[in-house]
Amino acid sequence: MAKKVILVDDSKTILATAQMAVEDLVSNGLIDMVTYINPAELLEALENGIEDYDMLISDINMPQLNGLDLATKLKANEAFKNKPILILTTESSADMKAKGKAIGVTGWLVKPFSNEKLTKAISMVLGL
Repeated sequence: MAKKVILVDDSKTILATAQMAVEDLVSNGLIDMVTYINPAELLEALENGIEDYDMLISDINMPQLNGLDLATKLKANEAFKNKPILILTTESSADMKAKGKAIGVTGWLVKPFSNEKLTKAISMVLGL
């Protein structure tokens, strides 16, 4: 059964690029990818049981809700606290990565990303 990966980013270009990057994983039935442009909508869907995931990939700098704040809220929720979160961002400072690690994010991928790096990260985290 395919693993569900949710990607949340306020850039339609990043969403489209990531979907193209994981095309092989999707066509081989390994993952299903769902995208959100608004992290607040995603959080509401998750908290209301409308949505679920095996892995979340999130940008940090988004107008509705910061990705690290989203991760903090999810890690505090019993239903999601052990689920992997990968940060996909332009932020690469050691301080920002330390904040993510303290929250409990699984990994950090810096934009711009290569198709290979994204698919490798997803495959490693999900054990595909």
